[in-house]
Amino acid sequence: MATIDNPPPLLTIDQLADRLCTTIRHVRRLIAERRVPYIKVGGRVRFDPEDIEGWLRASRRPLSADPGRRSS
Repeated sequence: MATIDNPPPLLTIDQLADRLCTTIRHVRRLIAERRVPYIKVGGRVRFDPEDIEGWLRASRRPLSADPGRRSS
């Protein structure tokens, strides 16, 4: 468990791309568009795993009552 004295290790762009099952290029686009929470550490971009989990939770879309129905 992460605490103030023992924070979780920050993720690199490569690690976040693996975690999201996407490309590094896509993660870099998310950063450029400021669509993902990130931290700059000495000129390098890093991601707090807790921030990423919150971002993913906030990005969820509810399931449709009728999966075959498309909204217009």
